[in-house]
Amino acid sequence: MSPLAKLLEAALFASSAPISRESLAELDPDVSDDEVAGALTELRTQYDEAGHGVELIETGGGWQILTRAEYTDAIERAQLASRPARLSAAALETLAIIAYRQPIARAEVEEIRGVNCGAILKSLHERGLIEVTGRAEGMGRPLMYGTTPAFLEQLAIRHLDELPRADELAVALRPAGEVRPSA
Repeated sequence: MSPLAKLLEAALFASSAPISRESLAELDPDVSDDEVAGALTELRTQYDEAGHGVELIETGGGWQILTRAEYTDAIERAQLASRPARLSAAALETLAIIAYRQPIARAEVEEIRGVNCGAILKSLHERGLIEVTGRAEGMGRPLMYGTTPAFLEQLAIRHLDELPRADELAVALRPAGEVRPSA
């Protein structure tokens, strides 16, 4: 493994949150962005080919070393890792609306859900899953909400483009045993 890959590995191992490629490049001012990208690829390949119990993933706007998904249950059973607090169904629904429609105002979320969402928005904001992204034009200039890098990290995705498409959700949410009409 190259010295740069070893340096990146040490920094990623020491961090509990994703580190951006730009921040990783600051570890050694003599390397280029391409060299950092190459070292990340080298490190990822090393973990994959050698069958390590950890993997290097791009998530939440950065890179992070995480345990492989197949070991999650065993690690949680042994209580070696803390499990993030679960979100209620109402919070998940609100978060999904924000993720797919962002930037979106509270009134729009409440119109879609049909209920007041003030407390849920506050909770999601306190958990760092949503943030105020600006203000809408018009009467009252309401706050607009969007998801945060922590949201991407929780879902283990790099970009919002990786969220399931609406047509994929319709298939996933279909009751078990329901037969799809033929075209």
